[in-house]
Amino acid sequence: MRKGFIFYVHSLAGLVSGLFILLMSLSGAALVFHEELDRLQYPSIQPAAGRPLLPVDSCYQVLQRKFPGAQISHCLLAGKISDPYVFTIYDPSYERGTRSMQVFIHPQTGNILHVRGGSNDPGGNFMSWLAVFHNSFHLKKKGEWLLGFFAIIFMISLVTGLVIYRRNIWGIITFRKESYRKNNLHQLMGVYALLFNVMIAITGFWMQRYVFKKEFYATQAPYTPVLKASKPLFFGLDSALSGAGQTYPEFTGYVVYFAASKKGKTSVYGSRSSNAFIHSKKYADVIMFDSTGQIASTAFVDSIKPADRYDIINAQVHYGRYGGWPVKLLYSVLGLSGGLLSITGFLLWLKRRRKR
Repeated sequence: MRKGFIFYVHSLAGLVSGLFILLMSLSGAALVFHEELDRLQYPSIQPAAGRPLLPVDSCYQVLQRKFPGAQISHCLLAGKISDPYVFTIYDPSYERGTRSMQVFIHPQTGNILHVRGGSNDPGGNFMSWLAVFHNSFHLKKKGEWLLGFFAIIFMISLVTGLVIYRRNIWGIITFRKESYRKNNLHQLMGVYALLFNVMIAITGFWMQRYVFKKEFYATQAPYTPVLKASKPLFFGLDSALSGAGQTYPEFTGYVVYFAASKKGKTSVYGSRSSNAFIHSKKYADVIMFDSTGQIASTAFVDSIKPADRYDIINAQVHYGRYGGWPVKLLYSVLGLSGGLLSITGFLLWLKRRRKR
């Protein structure tokens, strides 16, 4: 009776979360290589012989001349001549300024190479669209809640599967011939990818735990974004970055978020070479400048609150953004196991149903 009940719960959990797991598995396996795949949609860059890398200030001015009414959000810095400056802006000419767009600028000439939409532009910016799909199904708060709910169901499916097939685990691990039957594919996938899928389920739930707090359900007035054209830079950003490099020689900036007013702070996200391997190489540390270009504060990953540091590490572990290509490849392959479990589990359920 007990085994029958656990098997029923396992089957029900698998059927309820099957499509979700399949979609998350496929999208997650692709998102491990987010940057590499996104670069396939970057414009090609023809190097200008003899020209140095343009300062961010100059590219900012080019952008303001081309889009005078734009609100400039942030910029991915060009690390070398083969990388473009990628500015994210909100402009009245695109979706009336309600959606972001990305502008690619040649790192040497300052010419605008390409313009594309943000996460609502799957044709031009597929990876950003896929990232939002993976995080909310493009359903906003409803999608966020579904992610938290299905993470729990996925965990129940894994735990009940472990209980049901626990006696077969040793035979599979030790490569016993009788364990490798045609009908055992579901068990095989479940055993070999068990730890990985448990880790994905736990870290995914932890990131979505906020959907189970009452604050998530509080009624809020609809937010209408107010588009304000960005003003010229309040200080020489390149000079400020150079000064920060002298103060923190291990720090390398990756993306700049521009202050909207003199009261705000311009934030440069990046990482220090001394950070542990588990931390992001591009978003672990932050240096903030005031309106005069002086360093106002820093938020280095090893000096922030332990709870915040844990959240950062949890996200790194979930997305596989550490360890380089070997880790990414492992995550991508094992990430597909969740989808295979859904398919093989459904086929087993269908087979039993037909027998009945």
